[in-house]
Amino acid sequence: MFDDQSPIYRQIAERIKAEVLNGALKGGEQVMSTNQYAAFYRINPATAAKAFQQLVDEGVLYKQRGIGMFVSESARDKLVAEHRERFFTEVVDPMVAEARAIGVPLRSVIDRIELHAADGGDDQGVR
Repeated sequence: MFDDQSPIYRQIAERIKAEVLNGALKGGEQVMSTNQYAAFYRINPATAAKAFQQLVDEGVLYKQRGIGMFVSESARDKLVAEHRERFFTEVVDPMVAEARAIGVPLRSVIDRIELHAADGGDDQGVR
């Protein structure tokens, strides 16, 4: 269930973010309480609470006193924007630097990307 690569609270937060991104959790939807989450996954409630607090701090979840935790209406859009930025920072920027380092003209890189798009690549949603 959980791996040893990162703290459990971070894995919980990432799992919930993934559920928001893939539509399993929608804006305004209530999520399990920290105690329910802890019992279900057999973890310390403080660990679940730390994950949920991180998500509140990031604006993914919000608390309604006496009712529970809910997915923020803007959570999916926020997460998509963060992932897009990460894609450019972690994939595109290093690719451009590598192309320059080995003398590949950026026009050739662009042509290759356009070739993939012409072969059925879906460029819907590109902004």
